[in-house]
Amino acid sequence: MAIHASYRSLRGISAVVALLAIGAVGCSEVSDAVDSAKDGAKKVARQRSVFSLDIGDCYNPNGKAEGTAYAVEVVPCDEAHQGQVVGEFAIDKGKEYPGNDEVAKIADSRCPVESQKYAPDTWAYPKGVALFSYTPTKESWATGDRSVSCTYSAEKGTFSGSLGTAKSLKPEQITYLKGSNAVYEALWANQSEKDTVEDDLAGYKAQAKAVATALDTHLKGLEGIKGTEVGKLRATLTKAAGNWKKAANAADADAFYIAYDPAFGGIDPNKSVATRKELGLATTVPADEAEVWAG
Repeated sequence: MAIHASYRSLRGISAVVALLAIGAVGCSEVSDAVDSAKDGAKKVARQRSVFSLDIGDCYNPNGKAEGTAYAVEVVPCDEAHQGQVVGEFAIDKGKEYPGNDEVAKIADSRCPVESQKYAPDTWAYPKGVALFSYTPTKESWATGDRSVSCTYSAEKGTFSGSLGTAKSLKPEQITYLKGSNAVYEALWANQSEKDTVEDDLAGYKAQAKAVATALDTHLKGLEGIKGTEVGKLRATLTKAAGNWKKAANAADADAFYIAYDPAFGGIDPNKSVATRKELGLATTVPADEAEVWAG
């Protein structure tokens, strides 16, 4: 599976060497060596094949953050760790390996959706974590491997605690998050590869249609949630949905731009902070989203 690590047998050898080498040193060195050996032995005992990772597993990679992995160190989530598995699915692409690029494309498309089933409140994630995936390699595909494990990993350092919040959330919180997440997923998943509307009006209109559709669904969900701030947000998003529909039906690039500006501003995540507070959800806009809407 693609992503990262070294063979675990090397860890076992280093631990044994440390245990055998402590006889001829001073007390403090002996103590340090014993502690080191214990840590090494614990790490070896916690090794798990990447093929057996389950949703909810917290882990530390055994090497660089990217490359080819055979095993990782699975640890209790209340200990410091670099990543957690938050989703999984199987690729259905027939017998032939679809290629690295196609596998990556599938993972990039599915993991944001799958991960939100387990950890739906993306605003509650620790600062500095990003979505990664363990995917089949050409070699593992030949042995029947079709699984993709979606993980959130710290780009630097570690974090503690589980990202899994779905089971602890109330129905109205789940409804809100499902609808809100779908809106932003529609926005980014349908982003045109062209930098300007003039170069791909059809592509930008398709994106606008996808966002408008997601907003309509989100608004239906909000109808069943009581709250003053929820009502205010519903009014804001209703206007935004109207502008996204205008953008989707724009006759030309100029008409698209006129509709797009208020449409995009209408889904500024900062406008949902009060509603999130009312619903008891995280209220700090993620840094990457804040940067986008800051202009």
